[in-house]
Amino acid sequence: MLHRLEFHAMGCEMLALVEHESVPARLASVPLWFEEWEQVLSRFRYDSELTCLNRIHDRPVHVSEILWDVLQAARQAERLTDGLVTPTLLDAIVEAGYDRPFDVLPHQAEYLADSVLAAPRSLTALTVNNAARTVTLPTGTTLDFGGSAKGWAAHEAMKRLQTEGPALVNAGGDIAISGPCADGSPWPIGVTDPFQPREEIERLFLNACGVATSGKDRRRWTRNGVLQHHIIDPATSQPAETDLLRVTVVAPDVMEAEAAAKAAFILGSRVGLEWIEARPRLAALFILDNGEILYSDKMEEYL
Repeated sequence: MLHRLEFHAMGCEMLALVEHESVPARLASVPLWFEEWEQVLSRFRYDSELTCLNRIHDRPVHVSEILWDVLQAARQAERLTDGLVTPTLLDAIVEAGYDRPFDVLPHQAEYLADSVLAAPRSLTALTVNNAARTVTLPTGTTLDFGGSAKGWAAHEAMKRLQTEGPALVNAGGDIAISGPCADGSPWPIGVTDPFQPREEIERLFLNACGVATSGKDRRRWTRNGVLQHHIIDPATSQPAETDLLRVTVVAPDVMEAEAAAKAAFILGSRVGLEWIEARPRLAALFILDNGEILYSDKMEEYL
């Protein structure tokens, strides 16, 4: 029997699914796990561990195992994407107007004139001590784990739930999938049409992997009369200018899928598709601003 739990966390709608003969004992704990993780990782909570870390520069800070694990996931994402996806863009995303949780963000607002932002640093600028589990942020560097945190949380929750049975966790579009359903079939995952949200443009059939979607069709707002979105191009420290509306990527795990979807979105349809095709672990579906749909070769395996 398939059991489901829907709840709100990390500014997103969440869904946890588990197949089990009776209601799995761990299912009710999922919102508590996300609350614990959000208290560590949220940039919007003044007393979160991440916010406290961002206040301290040029000296080592001992961090929790949760923050450490997400930092390692973010470092891996930065390596995978050659720096296109990095958590060192907090100042840029705040400057773009995303300075509070999205559900209370004014969708039209006036701001002061743009600040001159320093170029974002790579995570290699951080000093980390693996043995002591300490992090030293250089002056001028602050962190926003964003999608890396959501992907990590979805993956971690799925791992805990799969001890009860086949499991899926959807953290606002970052989906972690265990092995196949109890009958051996893959999990059906709908890709919604951004122009007609009640409709699907495709259905994927997946197991033992992750799938994530990045785009500018949802988290967007107007700043000084200019449309903004939350995916920052580190080359400009501005919302990425791209011909893509949305990118969906399938990868061996949801953290890799989330990073790859964001990187491909920043690169645009032509270069982004080439980038995906050069990485055999990845499959992608692109939706362009004009409604055109592109598929990487590997995506055919999941249709």
